Amino acid sequence: MVADPPRGDPKGLAAEAQPTPNGASTVVPADDDQDTAGRCCGSRDQLLRCLRANLLVLLTVVAVVAGVALGLGVAWAGGAQALGPERLAAFSFPGELLLRLLKMIILPLVVCSLIGGAASLDPSALGRLGAWALLFFLVTTLLSSALGVALALALQPGAAFAALNTSVGALDESEVAPSKEVVDSFLDLIRNIFPSNLVSAAFRSYTTTYIKKRVGDQHETLVKVPRGGEVDSMNILGLVVFAIVFGVALRKLGPEGELLIRFFNSFNDATMVLVSWIMYAPVGILFLVAGKIVEMEDVGTLFASLGKYILCCLLGHAIHRLLVLPLVYFLFTRKNPYRFLWGIVTPLATAFGTSSSSATLPLMMKCVEEKNGVSKHISRFILPIGATVNMDGAALFQCVAAVFIAQLSKRSLNSVNIITILVTATASSVGAAGIPAGGVLTLAIILEAVNLPVDYLSLILAVDWLVDRSCTVPNVEGDAFGAGLLQNYVDRTEPKSTVPELLHVKYETPLAQLPAPNDEGNPLLKTHPGPAGDADTLEKESVM
Repeated sequence: MVADPPRGDPKGLAAEAQPTPNGASTVVPADDDQDTAGRCCGSRDQLLRCLRANLLVLLTVVAVVAGVALGLGVAWAGGAQALGPERLAAFSFPGELLLRLLKMIILPLVVCSLIGGAASLDPSALGRLGAWALLFFLVTTLLSSALGVALALALQPGAAFAALNTSVGALDESEVAPSKEVVDSFLDLIRNIFPSNLVSAAFRSYTTTYIKKRVGDQHETLVKVPRGGEVDSMNILGLVVFAIVFGVALRKLGPEGELLIRFFNSFNDATMVLVSWIMYAPVGILFLVAGKIVEMEDVGTLFASLGKYILCCLLGHAIHRLLVLPLVYFLFTRKNPYRFLWGIVTPLATAFGTSSSSATLPLMMKCVEEKNGVSKHISRFILPIGATVNMDGAALFQCVAAVFIAQLSKRSLNSVNIITILVTATASSVGAAGIPAGGVLTLAIILEAVNLPVDYLSLILAVDWLVDRSCTVPNVEGDAFGAGLLQNYVDRTEPKSTVPELLHVKYETPLAQLPAPNDEGNPLLKTHPGPAGDADTLEKESVM
């Protein structure tokens, strides 16, 4: 057994007397070398923990850099013409496998995450506070999606490259679908929201086509006659709507539906494990990026288009964070939004560093409670819900990426396609996992909804490590502003009727154990058995 070092030694070092040549003794710290070694080991352990925490980002960046270098080298040596079709297909095969895995995970991710997310939001428990919170999240997500579409249509990041693109992603004239009437497009949108068969909705969707008929006896004219039918394309809208409604129905069942809710939550957790395994595939990302560069004829224009895409995403996030969200907060509270924003600078920086809204949740709770004056029962009520359903930054990025891919593939987007992108981006954010690179999976859902090629997803993956960090900041900032708005609403209406609701939110106890709400007077004036000191204690506990 080793004795503890003396308390007087501030560094915790044991002193040892050593003789000198003249016979005197000097006190020398005996554990100085051990302390230096311990500090080195501690710094090494911290470095290893940091590397382990950011392993996905490091692997992605290394794979992207290596893929760009490999693709540029092959393109400089001759490119696709030198390789030939067979060797080019073999060269791009690992990237093709990664895309197939991502497309495979879309269906279970949509159904299970939305059912679990919708089932976790109990309308009867949320009450009026939850309704206002969900309304705020819905409005801000729609505003973010609309801002993303507007910026992408205005800046057109993929238009310059689409003019020169003659690769696989480009379309021939024979492949361009005929123009569809606006009324038929809206009717098809509504039909797809309510699919006739859920099984077929997993791989087929309804669309209206036209056939030409000659009408008239003497002067025959060609008339387009609409004819409806199903085509090979996943009906994402129908699956999203069904999953949300089914999740709410399971919550309405009460205890009888808990078993099925746990099943879908476990299914969703297992799906996210598969997603983490798929994303830890640097070889697939490497050959995905390299293969796409080799296929392109004008690599310089490609990198210019990606730069405009990144600029569009970062500009949209900055506008939403610094203008849209503060403006909404000011309109409802008449308070300075930037003072509120200054109090959450630390969690915003943490969100950018970790690229995870779920990892930022504990720090965000602490900052909004201590620096912005939000009550604990408010912050712990709305922030977990916001981490589940509020994905402003991800919705903006997905809308920009969808329009960018449409411009790369020379697909024109009509009003129905834009509405589909907005609705799908907003709906897919409900229950979306707050993990790094989670937005790429929901982007694949949006591309399937508007029938855009998923092959261009490799370009988004190449720069997602940067854009995804920018997405997380408006996500958590929207959660914080939602908590501030709800606190302002409670402060204005608390004397009226919200005390029973807040008690129900704070104390997660059965309804039978809550105090009877029939007495609308001040609950602090009730008589309780016991000494006066107990009554004072009760008063201090009930006033939060």
